[in-house]
Amino acid sequence: MTDILMPRLSDTMEEGVISSWHKKPGDEIAVGDVLCDIETDKAIMEYEAYEAGVLEKILVEEGQTAAIGAPIAVLAPAGGASGGSAPAAEPEPAPAAAEPEPAPAPAAAPQAAPAAAAPVRAEAPAAAPAKRPPSSPLARRLARDHGIDLSTLKGSGPGGRIVRADIEAAIRAGAPAQAPAAAPADAPQTAPAPSRPQVADEDVEAVPLNRFRKVAARRLTESKRNAPHFYLTREVDAAKLVEFRATLNEALAPAKVSVNDLIVKACATALREHPDVNVSFTEESLLRHKRVHIGVAVAVEDGLVVPVIKDADRKSVSQIGAETRELAGRAREGRLTPQEMSGGTFSVSNLGMFGVDSFSAVINPPEAAILAVGAVRDEPVVRDGQVVPGKRMSVTLSVDHRACDGATGARFLARLAELLENPLLIVA
Repeated sequence: MTDILMPRLSDTMEEGVISSWHKKPGDEIAVGDVLCDIETDKAIMEYEAYEAGVLEKILVEEGQTAAIGAPIAVLAPAGGASGGSAPAAEPEPAPAAAEPEPAPAPAAAPQAAPAAAAPVRAEAPAAAPAKRPPSSPLARRLARDHGIDLSTLKGSGPGGRIVRADIEAAIRAGAPAQAPAAAPADAPQTAPAPSRPQVADEDVEAVPLNRFRKVAARRLTESKRNAPHFYLTREVDAAKLVEFRATLNEALAPAKVSVNDLIVKACATALREHPDVNVSFTEESLLRHKRVHIGVAVAVEDGLVVPVIKDADRKSVSQIGAETRELAGRAREGRLTPQEMSGGTFSVSNLGMFGVDSFSAVINPPEAAILAVGAVRDEPVVRDGQVVPGKRMSVTLSVDHRACDGATGARFLARLAELLENPLLIVA
């Protein structure tokens, strides 16, 4: 027998939730088969088998949480005596039966059941579980979170696969909820535990925190507590930047670049020239990164993820734009890999598209700085002694004072402003 352990699927992962099982006890497993979908602090990812055999037993059911390294299932050798029979007291659970919070208590082991009850249960044939329609991992998680029965939906994806858009449409239409499993006739009659925290005010709804929010709360609290932040704000003349973007898009059509793509490239260029900002602080040393990897904050339904543009200083603006759009789209579908969300040395957070003029962002550890970008505003400016229409943009640099001092951050920000105000320097 071999224990299948909860893997570490991201650099910040401490535990995972079994989103769904693709296999059931008794199934033959080949190397590379997808065993289950695991929800981490950043995304839902497929977990593939590294060994062949027979799935003997599932230890962590759908919706339950396990720490990294904890057994989640047992794999028996192929052709073993116990390969084709799963314990009768452990039928496959109904899909998406429970929410992660609170985790249900583990079921009693079969040998712990009263001896007299076993023959009675054995004579009654167990109802075959309903076949779950094909669906994406993100769709299954959304269905579980909103209590939607997947068997009531018709998928619009390839081969009738249920995708995120189908779940969102069902939520708007008020789709039937997943029916809870019936309790055994001899089960003690106890009052059901509340699925959400009790609140005194009936006008207040207590919404359980999803894993994205929980991990973000922990990491951002640690960042603010451990890293002494200071902030540097600068107003940038964005007129040439906007004009340059329009010229690039005309030349690159049908490809497009955004203002944020130019900002990412400008940050990468400035970091290459000011390596003292491209660092990470540790208690023993200051780590100066030789490569420039820019994290780009992306808002998703469950919170915020930061895919990373690797070697952004070595890529063209059009390459950065194409990669950013690809990563952002996959982030919203929950399909980013851990490698695509790790290794950042600096981050950019842009809320300009929401009309935010300026803000201060929280540093994403172990990075030493993050740039917060506001909207490009139409404002009167003075040029050659004349008041003329202009465009302005506010950028705020949050810096970990343990890693950088004020003068270091100010020199970096001055160079960044120079690049943004003279965008030809970005592509030179």
